[in-house]
Amino acid sequence: MFGGGAGNMAGMMKKVQKMQADMAKLQEELKQRTMEVTAGGGAIKVVITGDKEIRSIKIAPEAVDPDDLEMLEDMLAAVFNEAVKKVDEMTSTEMGKLTSGLNLPKGML
Repeated sequence: MFGGGAGNMAGMMKKVQKMQADMAKLQEELKQRTMEVTAGGGAIKVVITGDKEIRSIKIAPEAVDPDDLEMLEDMLAAVFNEAVKKVDEMTSTEMGKLTSGLNLPKGML
């Protein structure tokens, strides 16, 4: 009864250890990736890394209206929120490739 179980457990542990190593490697790779996200029809452009670090922000001169700073603030909030969302989606998609078939509960990783 226990003989086959111990072998299965050892095999499962090896798979888990390999998956953990693969995930750590992927996380490092994702940190190096960058994405470009825009708002306001391209008036504001942000480059963000996979570890959610903003690398650059470009604002077109026509996006800056001293009489309507609220619009600029709204566009900045929108582009930052979209950038973070895109990184989360990319991370989830890439990690999902490693964990597919494990039937882990949603949010486990």
